[in-house]
Amino acid sequence: MKFSIGGALKLAFRPWVEGLENIPAEGPAILASNHLSFSDSFFLPAVLDRKVTFIAKAEYFTSPGVKGKLTAAFFKGVGQLPVDRSGARGAGEAAVRSGIEVIERGELFGIYPEGTRSPDGRLYRGKPGGLARVALATGAPVIPVAMIDTERIQPPGKVVPKLMSPGIRIGKPLDFSRYHGMDHDRFILRSVTDEVMYEIMKLSGQEYVDIYATAAKRQIADAEKAAKEAAKEAERAAKAAGGAERGGDR
Repeated sequence: MKFSIGGALKLAFRPWVEGLENIPAEGPAILASNHLSFSDSFFLPAVLDRKVTFIAKAEYFTSPGVKGKLTAAFFKGVGQLPVDRSGARGAGEAAVRSGIEVIERGELFGIYPEGTRSPDGRLYRGKPGGLARVALATGAPVIPVAMIDTERIQPPGKVVPKLMSPGIRIGKPLDFSRYHGMDHDRFILRSVTDEVMYEIMKLSGQEYVDIYATAAKRQIADAEKAAKEAAKEAERAAKAAGGAERGGDR
């Protein structure tokens, strides 16, 4: 199923890719990518000859009905791995365990260090809990990946994608074996994560923002809410002023 989906994606969207030679022909590796669109997890595996396993929320695999079964089959077919994300700490531990299991099988593990999609196309601070812990616990190389223009193909909230060519840049593997076993040292985790994010920034050309994407989303949501409230208040004030003027004309 992976090859049929990948073939269809390549035929329809014709993604371009640089740095394929940096993906090992065999053996484990961690692919650490920026995250611009829901479709990132489909385009990256489509251009690779090897299977890439990403983690996805368990709800995609457990929804009832025919639609739920089709969704589950699709996500399994493209290499998504269900993880119960109920509870922030439990979600992080589950993601780390899943990543380690994939690496121990000698496979490719895909992860988005930002933890969620970018709300505005910029690159946000990486979370050290997943990527760095898996890398240091296993000694697997980390390969930085930059997705290009996928947010234009399928912006958040849009179901039907635009037919245009996204890009994928794959960087050289990063070796963190010198820190092997230090996966509980928060300073080392932060340092490893920041080094990977720097390489992703160079590959993607994105503006870097040194806050978490989840915090940025809250800020954006709060600003939108405040703008709506201000617009409503202005509308109420305008109506009140109009009523006062009509009252004065009597």
